[in-house]
Amino acid sequence: MSGTASEGRAWQAWLLPAALLVAWEAAARSGLADPRFLPPLEVVAARLRTELAEGGLAGHLAASLGRDLSGFAVGSAVGVGLGLAIGFSRLVERMLSPVLLVHRQIALFAWVPLLSMWFGGGEAGKVAFIALAAFQPTVINTWQGIAGIPQGYRELGDVLLLGRLGFVRLIALPGALPRIFTGLHAALIYAWVATIGAELLLNVAPGIAGRMNEGERLFQMDLLLLCVLVLGAVGVVFNLGAGALERRLARWRIA
Repeated sequence: MSGTASEGRAWQAWLLPAALLVAWEAAARSGLADPRFLPPLEVVAARLRTELAEGGLAGHLAASLGRDLSGFAVGSAVGVGLGLAIGFSRLVERMLSPVLLVHRQIALFAWVPLLSMWFGGGEAGKVAFIALAAFQPTVINTWQGIAGIPQGYRELGDVLLLGRLGFVRLIALPGALPRIFTGLHAALIYAWVATIGAELLLNVAPGIAGRMNEGERLFQMDLLLLCVLVLGAVGVVFNLGAGALERRLARWRIA
């Protein structure tokens, strides 16, 4: 019964995207929308076949995914490490928590001018911006995951004479894993959004957003809309994959 309900909810999640595609096609075919600005899906599909045959879209997508995953790896590693340090050390928490709380109030894209001055507008600047996007949710969720361990578990560690390392390995980390995975899940999505922002705002380089800029300059709406659909599809894949992994690893949670 629960499987059927879950399948029903999964189908419901796809109803709105499907309705939007139907509305898109209807508007383009009926003349309600100017086909120069909203070409039919058939035209976009033809552009997809052309791009795949020529290999251009695949190369740009690979470039975007490469810098996305690089920035995600750097930002999430630093975020998890710093979050653990803050969660386990009162001194580190007192020193860094005010800075992190202020950092959360600064809009992500407000860092673009500063990062471009420090790292340049090339690949290093883009990866730094993506890493910053991945850093914030991982450090906050890891910190809160450690801080949220019930006092009873800490007392259990004392009773069992686990010691500091044993407490961290057997109680603290398993207890904090759900929040850490939540932070990594959010970081994966934030990093992808930042990847597109970096490609649009910093120097032109191979990437899906750079291809979007090309479509805008040449007024190729089929290419522009295709890139938007690809961006959305990658985001959905990331979200579904991270969600599935998060649910699978949730068994580590302390009951």
